[in-house]
Amino acid sequence: MRPPEEITALVTGATDGLGLGVATELARRGARVLIHGRNPERAADAVARIEAETQNDRVEIHLADFASLVEVRDLAETIGEAAPELDLIVNNAGIGGGLPESRERQESLDGIELRFQVNYLAGFILTERLLGALRAPARVVQVSSLGQAPIDFDDPMLTRAYDGARAYAQSKLAQIMYANDLAERFEPAELTANSLHPATFMPTKMVLEERGAAVDTLELGIKSTLRLAIDPALDGVTGRFFDRLEEGEPHPQALDPAARARLRELSLELSEGR
Repeated sequence: MRPPEEITALVTGATDGLGLGVATELARRGARVLIHGRNPERAADAVARIEAETQNDRVEIHLADFASLVEVRDLAETIGEAAPELDLIVNNAGIGGGLPESRERQESLDGIELRFQVNYLAGFILTERLLGALRAPARVVQVSSLGQAPIDFDDPMLTRAYDGARAYAQSKLAQIMYANDLAERFEPAELTANSLHPATFMPTKMVLEERGAAVDTLELGIKSTLRLAIDPALDGVTGRFFDRLEEGEPHPQALDPAARARLRELSLELSEGR
């Protein structure tokens, strides 16, 4: 990885919580930071806050609602034009298994189970479409979770016996599987892809609304994520899952090449609307 002041980084879901913290620390280190959000006012507030804290004026807004694949594709095109040489993608945007979203089953504008699309599929499409813009040695970081559930390929959209927590956990495992898939497809000198559980129940909006209290600090989550993003000690390290600052073990399905191939096929079908 190049020194932070020489990189261009994209952080999704960067208008509050972990994403905002990671974007702020990248900017503090001199990086050009593209922050993604879906609300223009919140995104503008985030940029103003980052610039005030870091004195870095190379922070840019890119808007898209991940519940719309049209907006995700447009976002990829816009970023590809704005940053034809991209060094880092942090796929952080997501929704939880309960509040502040509904615990009930919801579908995206594309008719896809909402948590699967927002937490996983949108990041898959965005990253795939930006692979040509990533310059070696690039990094992709998937902000996942210890909460993982195997994908039921007979009912991946969970149309039967829906549970929000399971939908969330399935989408988080899909993120890890995708990172491992990327790690298989690229030489480490070109691109590394890793995933992590940044911290347990950080004091973010969705954690506080769902649980009422945090466990780990937001600072730990930022530190853990930033380590995967820019730490030179992780040059060439790829296809790993980290539990905060230590390497961990994901659900066995993430290590199954056949399952990863099925997920990739499903993802391409959904992303192409077949």
